[in-house]
Amino acid sequence: MAPNAVPLNRPVQVSRTVRLLRSVTPASSLSPSSFLLRRSETAFPRLSSSDLWISGTGISAKRNILVSTSRSFEQASTGEDQSTRIQEKRFDLLKILRGANSVIPHIVLGSTVLALVYPPSFTWFTTRYYAPALGFLMFAVGVNSSPKDFIEAIKRPDVIAAGYLGQFFIKPLLGFLFGTITVSVFKLPTSLGAGIMLVSCVSGAQLSNYATFLTDPSMAPLSIVMTSISTATAVLVTPTLSYLLIGKKLPVDVKGMMSSITQIVVAPIAAGLLLNRFLPKVCSALQPFLPPLSVFVTALCVGSPLAINIKAVLSPFGVSIVLLLFGFHLLAFILGFGLAGVWFSKSADVKALQRTVSYETGMQSSLLALALANRFFQDPLVGVPPAISVVLMSLMGFALVMIWSKKREE
Repeated sequence: MAPNAVPLNRPVQVSRTVRLLRSVTPASSLSPSSFLLRRSETAFPRLSSSDLWISGTGISAKRNILVSTSRSFEQASTGEDQSTRIQEKRFDLLKILRGANSVIPHIVLGSTVLALVYPPSFTWFTTRYYAPALGFLMFAVGVNSSPKDFIEAIKRPDVIAAGYLGQFFIKPLLGFLFGTITVSVFKLPTSLGAGIMLVSCVSGAQLSNYATFLTDPSMAPLSIVMTSISTATAVLVTPTLSYLLIGKKLPVDVKGMMSSITQIVVAPIAAGLLLNRFLPKVCSALQPFLPPLSVFVTALCVGSPLAINIKAVLSPFGVSIVLLLFGFHLLAFILGFGLAGVWFSKSADVKALQRTVSYETGMQSSLLALALANRFFQDPLVGVPPAISVVLMSLMGFALVMIWSKKREE
């Protein structure tokens, strides 16, 4: 014991009083100082009354304990905040990558303008790259799907029939209407009217599957099944429709078309499904990077046909063809949406079905029409409407993606 120091017995009474108050006072009603006192006592042994002296040494020690304890709490909370911020930054990066799909309409518009202003930026992306590019988009859909989704899609033959009706009945009627208007009203060359009719005779576009995936992911397998069936039967339907509408039966290569279906649709989707099933960690690592890559590939698929056919697009009749094809695609989207609304009015997912059938009706494989025009028609003007259709179809389809996605979020 230090000289001239007198033991203080009151703290014993005070500590007993504090313990009594603690037993009857809820933690939420304690003041910040009392809460800090409790936390400090759990981290450090309580000082007895013999350790606390009037000389002030004990009081200083107590204050030092409280200050050091509060600093340790502050440092701990600061460390937690820093780790939380790092995690938030990482999460934000992944969120940005996964949300890249939301800018597709703007990217498609930008690629259209760039192709018009500086065609060499896209002319290097020739037609031989179209199949691998579309296959990559199908792979992205497959990675985010499961076999159960496709099994459930096959169980809805009524929806598949609606999409097929929109693809090979509504659209050819519109093609005949606008092709006739092109020649009789606008007095344009017959070959341009034939080009519009040819666009209406081909199967559904793989881009419609990707648009459906962006708007209603659960409907993507259904859209893929519809497009696959229309593409598989196009080997018979497209030549027949072209003969009825244009007066020329196209000798479509059956083996070549079936091979393209396998390469563009079946194989990439199967690869994505297998990767998701057997290598989930690899799949999870790839998923954040697929959206920005898909945006880039989509921009190339839109800008390339426009850049390659820029002279025909900018010709005197180019504006008229743009207006006619805009009306053609607009009515196709509207009629497909209305058809599904009437057909599935009592379904719980009627809105999603309307959007899916609308994409399937309004978007078709204009790249296939362009290939057929270049191969089987001597007049190069026949290929102008398919080239313009690729751009308009993509712009309008992904504009609907942006509109409908926002409505779903609201």
